[in-house]
Amino acid sequence: MHNLSRLAILSALISVTTVSFGASRIDRIKETKTLQIGAPESALPFSYLDANQKPVGYTVEVCQAAAGLIAKKLGIDDLRVNYVPTTSSTRLVLIQNGTIDLECGNTTNKADRKKQVDFSPTTFIAQVVLVAKKSSGVNVNDLSTFRGKTIAATSGGQTYKVAADLNAEHHYGITMAGAPDTTRAFIMMATDRADAAVSDDALLYAAVAKTKNPKDYVVGTHGLDFAPYGIVEPKGDPEFKALVDEAVIQLMKNGEIARLYQKYFDSPITARKINLNYPMSDILKNAIANPTDSSDPADYKH
Repeated sequence: MHNLSRLAILSALISVTTVSFGASRIDRIKETKTLQIGAPESALPFSYLDANQKPVGYTVEVCQAAAGLIAKKLGIDDLRVNYVPTTSSTRLVLIQNGTIDLECGNTTNKADRKKQVDFSPTTFIAQVVLVAKKSSGVNVNDLSTFRGKTIAATSGGQTYKVAADLNAEHHYGITMAGAPDTTRAFIMMATDRADAAVSDDALLYAAVAKTKNPKDYVVGTHGLDFAPYGIVEPKGDPEFKALVDEAVIQLMKNGEIARLYQKYFDSPITARKINLNYPMSDILKNAIANPTDSSDPADYKH
């Protein structure tokens, strides 16, 4: 069912433009028997490339399982799933212009983003935290200890905005350094081009686990903000959203989401057998038991 060969963005654009934009994505999927999925290439464990350069990861597999349910619902026996690489700066644009039907990575569900796109029920809840070298002399649970220092973060991402807003509010005089993604932000910190990196906790646990000496780093436990993740869906297509949401909720109810979480967050992954040792939080368990696509972090604290 799944065609795992990655498409270049150009070829994806060409295929999309052959179908009318006026109809629901469902009509296009039925006509082309193809689902276009956007996936980041280095957002371990959510979406990354394996040794064969194939997209894998927690959110990728959630989308693959949802695609199977969607195909069954639409009566498509041979649905092709094509992958298009996404970044923090392209993911919403590619949904909006029709290049991809879903974005399956680590995108935070935010109220301002809902003006442009929709989100599935929440599949993960992250905390925005800091990471630094243990030898740095700073406290990763206290942003004020970074006065006059440099913090790296993904350019255009929610974590960059969270740290920058707190910096401006409290006049810490922190220099914010932009990076293409969390991996590169972490490398900036590890190579002393920044005093810390800020990102979602799962991504930082993965970055630390991939180093030669994980014990050299400390990840904060005090969250600067909550970040509910969801699969990104096109805005203004209620029929398609209902279909995707129904599939995601079914995966929550039948235990598949919990199985995939165990596989990617609390078991060895990648050829190096990295284990994040990151069991599911009570806050995520509650979100899975009570599905919601809310963008308000307060709705997840009950």
